[in-house]
Amino acid sequence: MTPVLPEGIAWPADGVPDPAVVGKTSKNLSLYIHVPFCKVRCGYCDFNTYTVGFGEGADISSYHQSVFREIDLAAQVLAPYEHNPVQSVFVGGGTPTMLDAQHLAEVLGYARTKFSFAPNCEVTTEANPDSVDARSLETLAAGGFTRVSFGMQSAVKQVLRTLDRTHDPKRIQRVVKWAQQAGMDTSLDLIYGTPGESLVDWEASLSAALSAGTEHISTYALVIEEGTKMWKDVQRGHLPMPDPDDEAAKYELADLLLSEAGFAWYEISNWARLEPGESSGTTQLTYASVHNLAYWRDDDWWGIGPGAHSHLGNLRWWNRKHPRAWADALGRGESFLSPAQAGEELTAAERSLERFLLQIRTADGLGLSEVDPDLRGRIPALVGQELLTLTGNPNQGDAVLQLTLQGRLLADYVTRELTV
Repeated sequence: MTPVLPEGIAWPADGVPDPAVVGKTSKNLSLYIHVPFCKVRCGYCDFNTYTVGFGEGADISSYHQSVFREIDLAAQVLAPYEHNPVQSVFVGGGTPTMLDAQHLAEVLGYARTKFSFAPNCEVTTEANPDSVDARSLETLAAGGFTRVSFGMQSAVKQVLRTLDRTHDPKRIQRVVKWAQQAGMDTSLDLIYGTPGESLVDWEASLSAALSAGTEHISTYALVIEEGTKMWKDVQRGHLPMPDPDDEAAKYELADLLLSEAGFAWYEISNWARLEPGESSGTTQLTYASVHNLAYWRDDDWWGIGPGAHSHLGNLRWWNRKHPRAWADALGRGESFLSPAQAGEELTAAERSLERFLLQIRTADGLGLSEVDPDLRGRIPALVGQELLTLTGNPNQGDAVLQLTLQGRLLADYVTRELTV
């Protein structure tokens, strides 16, 4: 099969990138698989999701067949590049577990026939608490999934209602237990700053997440994106915008309670449970998400599915958003177009800036050498404001900048100071 990419991508018609354009690639490779279907579209969501199907290859029952075809494409295009075995696979959405668990297992199995997987490859699927049961989780584990990320969001019913979430908060304990009994690690996603959520509500959600016995917790401040149902409710005066001071207080509470419970932050929004002998202040934690770290470390990845983004060296591209258009591009015969819609070639300066923006968010921090020499004079003031720590010896080239707790709250400000 010969892929043909549309105009706007800096690749020749045969779909194989020019190494001179790609430039230096990461040795590490990850796969992202997007499943765009949801039972209900949440009011705050601006992801590429749909509550209906769009025919063969673009509906819940046959979507996996189209995924097979993009896996074929990815394997062919990436073949000339010397990557290590795949380090992580992440199936996101949408609600991936709206697909039959056996179909998800088949997708993973098919990817293994096209790519070499690392022996300890992390394979995660997102799931809503009401989209799985013990049997489906056992099927996923048997199919090679090692991790489930549950969209918990809150343990408080009225907060869940505001977010248009449909699950019973009491179900969190059960699904975590079922996943762990099947042999998988778990992660819980929480959202703070929902209109009407009190600090007591947020503490209850954190306590419920910890009591579930999960190994990983992500906490995200609610951002109300323009065009969403929630944004329209704000414009009509039905809901207030999130309060930045309220969200800051809730982040500080999360850091306190999670740290007291034996978790360590390794990226601004992510905490992993410490195992005996592990110390905080690093991303080298047993339960840190390998896939998320791949993004923050500027690794290569191929995004499969409608609207999915990919990154290879200096190239970034993204697929057609609509499931029907994506599936039609992949086609059903022996030849097909790439589902890519558009892309861009990143300059060396753009890649350097992106690495800065991503790495400064992690507990490992950022090497001083990554900061423009003309801007390093601002660092003492940021250290004095207790936004940054500077460790190591600048004269020996091993100095590292790391965000403090207050620095994490003001990460955008710190970044502007050191990049503009």
